[in-house]
Amino acid sequence: MNQLNSQELPEPGSPKRRAALRGIDGLGESTSTPAVEVSQLRKTYPGGVEAVKGIDFEVAPGEVFGLLGPNGAGKSTTIGMLTTTVLPSSGSARLAGYDVATQPLLARGVSSVVFQDSVVDGPLSGRANLELHARLWGVPAAQAARRIGELIEAVGLDELIGRPVASYSGGQRRRLEIARALASRPRVLFLDEPTVGLDPRIRHELLDVIAGLRAREEMTIVLTTHYLDEAQRLCDRVAIIHQGTIVALDSPAALLAGLGREILEFRVSGSPEAALAALRERGVAGTDAFAVGARVTVPLHEHASTEALAAINRDQVHVSEIATRIPTLDDVYLHLTGERIASAA
Repeated sequence: MNQLNSQELPEPGSPKRRAALRGIDGLGESTSTPAVEVSQLRKTYPGGVEAVKGIDFEVAPGEVFGLLGPNGAGKSTTIGMLTTTVLPSSGSARLAGYDVATQPLLARGVSSVVFQDSVVDGPLSGRANLELHARLWGVPAAQAARRIGELIEAVGLDELIGRPVASYSGGQRRRLEIARALASRPRVLFLDEPTVGLDPRIRHELLDVIAGLRAREEMTIVLTTHYLDEAQRLCDRVAIIHQGTIVALDSPAALLAGLGREILEFRVSGSPEAALAALRERGVAGTDAFAVGARVTVPLHEHASTEALAAINRDQVHVSEIATRIPTLDDVYLHLTGERIASAA
């Protein structure tokens, strides 16, 4: 099989990239071990709260895989189980072939994690934090010095690295935490809500840093997020999680393609269900059309918006706030769950 590094991979979400990540080069499938294997993974907390309800997925080496869903969907519990900080109730999970429950030290040895809460030492300088982490992971001194130099440049902390971390902004601290996680050259990097709590400009800058890292580091990234743009921009594939179960899993492009190139959205003054039934009867709306409250969303697929508007007028459906737009991952989530990710978060 031809070896591909991260710079040579096709665009995220493209069929060519997904084929490359599966190890297919036209001559057959690779037998390489998946970076992450999850089978019927469950977590039930005391009191009977089921946070994760038997999920399955695999992540290929070099893939960026997203767990997308609101707060409480089960994303962080899943990351906790994969990083050995939460004990699964049943099922199995492996990192590079190592079972997280029965081989936790080996699983930790091939992975690293950036949690939502900061774990860097505020009184120490950024460089001291990186050096300390490298020593804890047994990275030889000369190798650690080279690696730290690379990471400081990669995350853009050259001018700050000698300052106490307590003086860093939230975005700067997050960059340092990512660099810290990469000091041991993990095969799998977990990012749990990496941009939560950051203002929009800093979020955008940090996404640039993560995108740059995925282009230069030969590793697998698994991230959790409830930000739609994050998932669409960074991930090769996305698993949409709702109440502890995976309700969809594919590339962002494929998930969006399921709703067509354009959707019609409007607010109805009468019964949304009656409006949907009328549009379906005329063949304009399909089974993927849905209503949330008084707002109706109709993927148009091969139909023109003028056809839908004509059908609305013929059936004398009283509507307002009519608009057409391209689908988003929020529409996918709405279609599957009946609620918006932001409102459920």
